[in-house]
Amino acid sequence: MAEDQGFKRINFFKGFVTTTKDWNDAEMYHVEKHKLHNRCFHGAGMVPGYKQELKVRARGRADMSVEVAPGYAIDGQGNDIILYETEIKAINKGDFKLPLTIYFVVKYVEEFTDFISYKENLDFKGHRRIQEKAAIEISITEPDISREVEIARVYLTEDAKKITDAKDPLEPGPNEIDLRYVPRAGVVGGYLPMELINRLRKLIATQRDSYYRMARDKKVLAANSAALGMMTVDMLLESGTVGPQNIMPLLSNIGDLEWDTVNEIEATKPTLKAMKDFGQFKHSVEVFRDLVDEKSLAVDENELINFDSLDQVLAVKEKGTVSLASLVGEEIAPAVLENEESAISQEWTKVKEWSGDLPEVVSIDGQEWTLIDTIDVLNKDSEVAHAFQINEARDSWRARQRIRYPDGVTVEDVGIAHEGGYTSFEIHNVTPNRPVMLLRRMDYARGDFEIEYYANEMRVGISQCAGSDKRFRWRNWPFLIPAEFVTSEVLKVTQKALTAARDINMYRFWFYQAL
Repeated sequence: MAEDQGFKRINFFKGFVTTTKDWNDAEMYHVEKHKLHNRCFHGAGMVPGYKQELKVRARGRADMSVEVAPGYAIDGQGNDIILYETEIKAINKGDFKLPLTIYFVVKYVEEFTDFISYKENLDFKGHRRIQEKAAIEISITEPDISREVEIARVYLTEDAKKITDAKDPLEPGPNEIDLRYVPRAGVVGGYLPMELINRLRKLIATQRDSYYRMARDKKVLAANSAALGMMTVDMLLESGTVGPQNIMPLLSNIGDLEWDTVNEIEATKPTLKAMKDFGQFKHSVEVFRDLVDEKSLAVDENELINFDSLDQVLAVKEKGTVSLASLVGEEIAPAVLENEESAISQEWTKVKEWSGDLPEVVSIDGQEWTLIDTIDVLNKDSEVAHAFQINEARDSWRARQRIRYPDGVTVEDVGIAHEGGYTSFEIHNVTPNRPVMLLRRMDYARGDFEIEYYANEMRVGISQCAGSDKRFRWRNWPFLIPAEFVTSEVLKVTQKALTAARDINMYRFWFYQAL
């Protein structure tokens, strides 16, 4: 009985002759309603507070076995998985090609019981009950939350003699029980991938300490509030009350407290403001606040939660951790950049705001420009065909954005961003000695940076991306390669990031020539 077809309750009336199907349907109604409640209100994972929480632990013996304590879990379908007694699980190393990671999972299973056969009529027989049970299994594949719940994992090596509890629960070693990836169901929270939660825990611990040091040693009062805010999120994580519905608002509050710290440093701490890492720290906070501004996680075409947006948020936060830690103790003067750019007409600047796929021919300043080539970033075939590469970057990350152009049209696209280093690619179908207009689809929430362009190893100039737009974020940013730099049918372009503490993002390229 699927809820998307509508729930039907059995309705008894005088004279209603029931069948086995009626009674089974009546029971299934309650089962499916309960599973729906579990999925929506509790999420999937181990349920904290029930018995011994399915904890996997070493047996205190020099053998390859562990014990699984009684507990309760909910899988992704909403099934109740209850283990009532401690179960011993032995590992046979001969079953695996070592070294590898093995996973202990608990699954929901049903078993028909209480069989009866009536002597008066042997056609009347069957099982009177269905036993709901928990099955503990060992797997070598990543657990699928829709049908099983991970309760532990172990990185098993060929020389393993026994399985032990982890000496450091945050960094388990080989042949030690790793409980970091056990998902937790909850009353208020919900399912979040444990990999992301563990990253967030480490980030909070590291940045909290840096903010405390900043408050104590540098006398930045707002830093103390940021540290307390992170401690609060840490406590909520430990209580199991953080889930998909509240993770972004919580992080948004952290971003606001961090921005207060940035403002106080700029207003009252000129020494800190002059440090080399302040610009990087400020930029990481800006980008972080932009990403969590939506206050909710993205969903895919099937209306299922897409955790890529949270992964992107954490990637930005991890970058900021380095500059924040350096800010507390290092001081170097900032760099100064030159400014220049090839002239771009007013007509071309209007193309920045055109939404969707650009046309084959555009008329600019009374002249027709023809689309000669495109690069679809993160499309493997397109990248390989154009020798698209990012080189020597300090950091790079992928992104999926569903945002708007200034005309209000929403476009979803995937792209990549990098900090430092340079991007290289080829433009094909080029007619030599004719100017080339390069258009780069970008997220304009991250503006105020400069890019230096080279064509066939000749320096062309610097593209300035001034300002930003945090509401209508898509732009098709233009850069003109004059005719004297267009010397071959395949133009090799280098796009170099210049501005410190600014990442360069790109989602698609269009290339036009006036032929």
